[in-house]
Amino acid sequence: MGMIRINNLRFHTFNGVLPEERRNGQQLALDIAIKYPIETRVTHDDVHETINYAEVRNVTEQFITTHSYQLIESLANHLLETLLAAFPTVESINIKVRKYSVPMPGIFDNVEIEVEGAPDAN
Repeated sequence: MGMIRINNLRFHTFNGVLPEERRNGQQLALDIAIKYPIETRVTHDDVHETINYAEVRNVTEQFITTHSYQLIESLANHLLETLLAAFPTVESINIKVRKYSVPMPGIFDNVEIEVEGAPDAN
C-alpha cells in the first residue's frame, strides 16, 4: 500500500488552554500520512489518479486558520474528520500535531499527539 507524506507543515495558531496561548498564539507543526493504493491507482501519470497533496495542504491550512481549540487533541480529531470527508478515496489518514510552546516546567522539545482514521464505509 502506498503512502503519501506531508511532513512538518507549520502554521501560527491560537490554540491552548491558557488565555495567553489563545491571545498570542504559537506555532504548530503537522505531519500528515495518507495511505493510498498508489501502485494500482496511479497508472497514467495523471494528478487526478492520486491524492493532490497541494489540496491536502490547502484544506489543512483552511481548517487550522479558521478553528481554535483548547486542546490540540480536539484540533487533530476535527482536522482528521475534515480531511477524511474531503478525500474519501484514501485508505486512512494519520496526523501528528506538535506544539512547541507548551506552558509547563521541564526541558523538552515539544508535545506531540497522533490520531488516525479511515473514511466511513457507508
